[in-house]
Amino acid sequence: MPLNRRTFLGRSAATSAGVALAGASASTAAAAQARGHQGPAGHRKRYAFTVMGTTDLHGNVFNWDYFTDAEFDDTAHNDVGLAKISTLVDQVREEKGRRNTLLIDAGDTIQGTQLSYYYAKVDPITGADGPVHPMARAMNAIGYDAAALGNHEFNYGIPVLRKFEEQCDFPLLGANALDAKTLRPAFAPYWMTRLRTPFGRDVKVAVLGLTNPGIAIWDKANVQGKMTFPGLEEQAAKWVPRLRSMGADVVIVSAHSGTSGTSSYGDQVPYVENAAALVARKVAGIDAILVGHAHVEIPESRVVNEETGREVVLSEPLKWGQRLTLFDFELAWERGRWQVASVSAEVLNSNTAEEDPRIVRLLGDEHKKVVGYVNQTIGTCSVAMAATEAPYKDEPIIDFINHVQSETVKAALAGTEYAALPVLSQASCFSRTAAIPAGEVTIRQVAGLYPFENTLEARVLTGAQLKEYLEFSARYYVQTPAGGEVDPEKLTNASDTPDYNYDAVGGLTYEIDIAKAPGSRIAGLSFEGKPIDEKAEFVLAVNNYRASGGGNFPHVASAKQVWANSEEIRNTIIAWVQAEGTIDVSRFGSVDWKLTRDGVPVF
Repeated sequence: MPLNRRTFLGRSAATSAGVALAGASASTAAAAQARGHQGPAGHRKRYAFTVMGTTDLHGNVFNWDYFTDAEFDDTAHNDVGLAKISTLVDQVREEKGRRNTLLIDAGDTIQGTQLSYYYAKVDPITGADGPVHPMARAMNAIGYDAAALGNHEFNYGIPVLRKFEEQCDFPLLGANALDAKTLRPAFAPYWMTRLRTPFGRDVKVAVLGLTNPGIAIWDKANVQGKMTFPGLEEQAAKWVPRLRSMGADVVIVSAHSGTSGTSSYGDQVPYVENAAALVARKVAGIDAILVGHAHVEIPESRVVNEETGREVVLSEPLKWGQRLTLFDFELAWERGRWQVASVSAEVLNSNTAEEDPRIVRLLGDEHKKVVGYVNQTIGTCSVAMAATEAPYKDEPIIDFINHVQSETVKAALAGTEYAALPVLSQASCFSRTAAIPAGEVTIRQVAGLYPFENTLEARVLTGAQLKEYLEFSARYYVQTPAGGEVDPEKLTNASDTPDYNYDAVGGLTYEIDIAKAPGSRIAGLSFEGKPIDEKAEFVLAVNNYRASGGGNFPHVASAKQVWANSEEIRNTIIAWVQAEGTIDVSRFGSVDWKLTRDGVPVF
């Protein structure tokens, strides 16, 4: 479909011509005046302003968990949602003076909760008389100035993203999201504005938006042939000098990319996934980077640029609206222009704030509608299942995912040349709090098993390749010598491997010897009671993230694809329960893999 690219230059120029934020109370005006002052000798003009930032909001408006149908809580007692962020933003604007603040985001906005799913799929914003997306309504009301694109913005397809863009009162930025045909930016690369100072000399601020190259593989079905995503460093090196030549006194990058310098997709694309620190180090002319994508908290990090020797300040405000970053800039008037004298960063915790009643009123009806939707009963379950111990034990709740996936693929391959091949399935523990009760089962309980918008594929692998796949997966466990007690809390997530990058493969029997080093842990690998034939071919039911190279698992990304589906796995499972009526755990629940130490079971 055509991309219908906006004429971003006209919009940016129009924005630049005006004052950044008009209107202020008397107290705010007084605060604004106080932000400018003479230096110690009375001859140096100084001006301070603050840029607030969020990232990885993932559809969170309220401090609510739609999967548990309760107020959000975690072990650290974090809170989530834009309603709380709105309160913090108002507090900062009151303290600093609204004219002296900007508010930006680093992406992953419209996917992640059942609220965002509902308005993409159940009552889509793309409908003839479709609603305004709740995230657009909330962010418009709060007064965001710009937001970078995240990779999850593309999960529902380009039409949904374009409609969301249309509904936002602020630009969505992506300097490295290019039209595949013209190789020109498909979204606005940057946003510029002027901040009025008490000295009659405005400060020109530019925000450059960069997104993640992994979109090309993670959402291949939605973007192939339509958009391409070159590296962050390459595009920053192109745009930052342009912004400086256009008179930008301050350049901020909003990057949906972590700081680690690593990539989960290996060599699937030639660009670094988590490149924010690399950009700071290699590209001259950047003052600060709002970091996203990695879901970690970085109050302040400083990276020295190799060319200029100047420090670039980075900050990442965790995820889901749990934190708000504050970049505090102090500028000095030198040699006929504003120069950045200092930058510092910190994060505010949203659990210190009440939800903004204005946002609650604005979107209360949408919230109630989604709560009603997710609490619909769709079937029953024979016994209770829980994911609490699923990261280190073969639990029925993960077997259930694999059962539905393998049945779906078997049905799809019936009558084809691949129908005779055995079908296996991979699944991860996406949420340790996921649970299915005995008795009645609702949409939210089933949806809680699969919080990501992954779709299902079928790839052909050999027995030898499957063993290497399992060896790679088993890196997830910390090497633990035989003898002595085992603490489950310290057993998993070796080398910071997240739960979603540990796969259990249903349809095979095997042991994982955690006393051995990674790469030599899989023992007793068998299929239907016999040692696996290394040359035999199997069909693996696999999610599109893994099949596209996510997690960098061996072989699967290059394996032959024999089937693919555009429906989210979550919906496939929901539809299966609705069709069957009952989840009979005896049909699929069995212990087919276990952890051992020198052959002795750990549990």
